[in-house]
Amino acid sequence: MFKRYFAMLETLNFRRRGLIAMIATVGLSTSLCAPAWAQTTWPQKAVRIVVGFPGGSTPDTAARILADGLAKLWGQPVVVEAKVGAGGNVAADGVAKANDDHTLGVVINGNLTSAKLLNPKLPYDPAKDLLPISLLATAPLLLVSPVDLPTGAAWVGAVRQAGDKLSYGSVGVGSVGHLGMEVIKSAIGSSGAVHVPYSGNPAIINAMLGGQVQMALMPPGLALPHVKAGKLHAVGLTGPRSPLAPDVPALAEAGVRMNPLEVWVALVASSNLSKAAQDRLAQDVPSVLKDPEIRQRMLAGGWDPVGSSSATLATRVREETRLFGEIIAARGIKLE
Repeated sequence: MFKRYFAMLETLNFRRRGLIAMIATVGLSTSLCAPAWAQTTWPQKAVRIVVGFPGGSTPDTAARILADGLAKLWGQPVVVEAKVGAGGNVAADGVAKANDDHTLGVVINGNLTSAKLLNPKLPYDPAKDLLPISLLATAPLLLVSPVDLPTGAAWVGAVRQAGDKLSYGSVGVGSVGHLGMEVIKSAIGSSGAVHVPYSGNPAIINAMLGGQVQMALMPPGLALPHVKAGKLHAVGLTGPRSPLAPDVPALAEAGVRMNPLEVWVALVASSNLSKAAQDRLAQDVPSVLKDPEIRQRMLAGGWDPVGSSSATLATRVREETRLFGEIIAARGIKLE
């Protein structure tokens, strides 16, 4: 009897071991077939956001606000790093060549639109080497000048009469501030006002306060404190009146007829960014920019937060590339 009992136990144990092996095999097969996002998460380490402008500039401000929101959401450090040069193109090139899957970039209009038009030898191709992730925020351009120049229609007359005795600053050749000033010059019938590029808008403001340049286009958030302090004049906006500068008229009210222009900042990455990272960013960046606290900080920094899809940003880039190409050709703008 005992022999039959132990034989039965051995048979049950054999069957049990076979069942366990089968379950383990099925489980392994299932894990191998699972999608990548089920096996890994992104980000897996600190994320770096590269900005092509110095601390205190408006792109830097937008990048830091975004970084704070993403770091809180992800539970991972998000570090903002300045890589200044060539109107932001040095930073854009660095992002295009990144291969660590954890480097992003905050760029301005020109880095994705006019840069390649002006420099066919640009070390990166915006259309091929950079992945558009999201249009982060926009702002109208505010035309500012020293207080010894008039405002309104009188400003138009003064600039037209001064010709090339005046100069204007921008953050680089082909930037929206540069191209916008050329559009204004054309609109008021002036061939003067010499272009002087700077590393960022804070440097342009210092140059205006020091008398080196006499006008510039820049986001309202950076210029308005100096306007309110009586150190600079707000001449007008390159679009309709804006809640970002409620007391400033549109340039059209001074007789300057032009198509509206905006400055914007966008989040980009290398075109080799993983699908997991792309999916996470597509979900989280718009979410962060909808947060009431983040939105308020953006508005206080002079930005109207957007948080678009990748497709929306790509469309914006194509449209502005065409527009800026027309301006560059019409005004004969070249790298200086």
